[in-house]
Amino acid sequence: MTDDKPDREAQRARLPKNPDRNPARERLKQALRENLKRRKSQARRRGDAAGAPSNRDDLSPHDGSGKKPGE
Repeated sequence: MTDDKPDREAQRARLPKNPDRNPARERLKQALRENLKRRKSQARRRGDAAGAPSNRDDLSPHDGSGKKPGE
């Protein structure tokens, strides 16, 4: 088994002292936040469209049951 301590120390030296100030982490947080907002907005729009009442004129005259729409 090899000694991994020098590698770990090198990794720690590359990390910023304050992880909250890491610019890459801040960019990722902002991108995730924007993505969540976009997805919520899309879901709301889909929900509004799905909840709208259908128009009987859009129904096919032949649905396989042999009955006409509205019967």
